Amino acid sequence: MKKIFFLLGFCCSVLFIHAQDADSKTTSISSYQSYDFVPGDKVLFEDLFTDDRDGEFPARWELTKGQAVVNKLEGTPAFFLTEGNFVRVGPRMKTHAYLSEPFTIEFDYYIKEGYGISIFLIETEGTEGIVTYSEDGSVSTNYFPNDLSGSFPGSPESLPGKWHHGAIILKDQQMKCYLDQYRVLVMPSAGIHPKYVEFGGIGSPEAPIIFNNVRIASGGEMNMIGKKFTESKIITHGINFDVNKASIKPESMGTINMIVKIMKDNPDIRFEIEGHTDNSGDPTHNLVLSQQRADAVKAQLISSGIPASRLSSKGFGDIKPISDNNTPEGKANNRRVEFVKM
Repeated sequence: MKKIFFLLGFCCSVLFIHAQDADSKTTSISSYQSYDFVPGDKVLFEDLFTDDRDGEFPARWELTKGQAVVNKLEGTPAFFLTEGNFVRVGPRMKTHAYLSEPFTIEFDYYIKEGYGISIFLIETEGTEGIVTYSEDGSVSTNYFPNDLSGSFPGSPESLPGKWHHGAIILKDQQMKCYLDQYRVLVMPSAGIHPKYVEFGGIGSPEAPIIFNNVRIASGGEMNMIGKKFTESKIITHGINFDVNKASIKPESMGTINMIVKIMKDNPDIRFEIEGHTDNSGDPTHNLVLSQQRADAVKAQLISSGIPASRLSSKGFGDIKPISDNNTPEGKANNRRVEFVKM
């Protein structure tokens, strides 16, 4: 019965201090004031498809079923899953079992006509749970011990023809699924322990599945809120900006809200906000841009009720890497905002 239900109900369906990010969606930061998704603190995989040629299969992915290709949508490179019931693709990783709890998965998804996008959380071959983001914004699960569904709290009519941000966290067996500023589904007990992930669904040339800005990270929801803060600094990878700009992407508010809560719970804390980049591009430009972005984060914290006297900001460009700059994941981990206790 689960298979029948799944086939009938399958309808439906970053960040980074980096010069190649896609522009922000039309959703405003103000609508994310209650957003609580905080991505993992170590990036395991990231792909924006900017290094892949149009019309080719992306170099850092594997094709399990169907057909797929990189192409551009309104100038933005994206992964088009064009054929298959079901088409499935997955990140090309050094080890097959790269996930352990907690972990987070993020992606941008272009909602069009079609059957939506599914994320396959695979424990072993033949044992998996499927999370489906439908075109109406709802989220449903299949093949978990207890399958659930959640309705999109916003207006489904506003979704088509735009990019939207999807996010999943699995921590202590609780799974939360987000679309844009909304937490759409909570599964109290997943009942499986995924080791790797694939993306897919029902794709066709006329109605392809389109997604980009994929990021998989270990960790998630830093357990600091409500506690006495004693760490010397917080390293975050969840504050995102538009391409080559200092404008903050709305989905950054989960991380910013966490910092606001920490500072309100610990009124004596003062932070220096430090912006860091990878080594792509001109070092002088990176230095200037990282300062502008640190300033933007400071301004957002002030607008969220933190006194300016408790904050300072400084950009460091690419001079303080915490990982190598030889891999996409290393670069992703170097692109960060740090909150250093003063």
